[in-house]
Amino acid sequence: MQRREIAHGGGLCHGWKGHSHFAHFYSQMNQPIMRQMKAIRIHTYGGPEQMQLEDAPVPACGANDLLVRVVAAGVNPIDWKIRAGAMAHGLPKAFAVTLGWDAAGVVDAVGGSVTTFKPGDEVCFYAEFARGGTYAEYVAVDASQVALKPRTLAFAAAAALPMAGQAAWTALVDNAKIERGMRVLIHGGAGALGSVAVQLAKDAGLHVIATASGDGVALVRSLGAEEVIDYRSQRFQDHARDIDVVLDTIGGPTQEASWGVMKPGGILVATAMPPPPERAAAAGVRAAFVFTPPRGAVLAQLAERVDAGRLRVLVGQEFALADAAHAHRLGESGKARGKMVLHINAPRV
Repeated sequence: MQRREIAHGGGLCHGWKGHSHFAHFYSQMNQPIMRQMKAIRIHTYGGPEQMQLEDAPVPACGANDLLVRVVAAGVNPIDWKIRAGAMAHGLPKAFAVTLGWDAAGVVDAVGGSVTTFKPGDEVCFYAEFARGGTYAEYVAVDASQVALKPRTLAFAAAAALPMAGQAAWTALVDNAKIERGMRVLIHGGAGALGSVAVQLAKDAGLHVIATASGDGVALVRSLGAEEVIDYRSQRFQDHARDIDVVLDTIGGPTQEASWGVMKPGGILVATAMPPPPERAAAAGVRAAFVFTPPRGAVLAQLAERVDAGRLRVLVGQEFALADAAHAHRLGESGKARGKMVLHINAPRV
């Protein structure tokens, strides 16, 4: 097959001549025809009923982009916060908004400046919010935010890794600067972010204490935590002491109770609610709030750990794209187990 330039939603990418998806791209006048795709979009803030499965243009592909045919997309708590309007001031975006942040799929075409990926590569990524969301059949994403999919993972599991994995890395490696021998308390150890954090901390030689409940207690212990506290029957502050690092994925009363279990000079890293600087100062510790930038280089390191058997990725319920609103309702109810995933395209065409 021969390489040629293909128009995608107004952008220009390099694809492959003879690909069945490109057959209709040129009219008799040899002019590009803008392709359409299915996507979950909202046109106003509100409940899950605002989520519509509708036609949308295949996104433009810039010089540094990959156009990815999405096989599976992750569902994250921030998705329903955005849908409801809770993030309207911090993350403004013009309607219509396509939801979703992380995904796994197959490279469909590459921008003219891209040399690190090629059409047909299986990849995963967490895309910046400024771009189109991942609840869609196609996504254009900067190549620097993408990594090759772990060989040992199915697409659904690979879609569950990017956002949670990079958030755990940013919290523990970048902010807390974890070192062997430290004591770490991870709230929500059975969650998507917490489960990765438990494994990263254990792999780095830390003493890992985590909170969980029900079946999550045994699960978190199997991930390597030395101590697992069932928060439904035990108060973590009665068991955790001399903590160097607290990873707070919960916020509220959990965050407030965490100040008292820390060593002087320790650090509380939060992902759900910004910790008050004055509260940290009063406790004699440091604090940081994590908002994770998408970095393909970090994701590649996580993928290597997966393929080496040093990192497990947990997947909860799985849904079709058309059932994305049901996934949001389940997530908001607090009854979801593990990272939810949407199936969008078949892996191969």
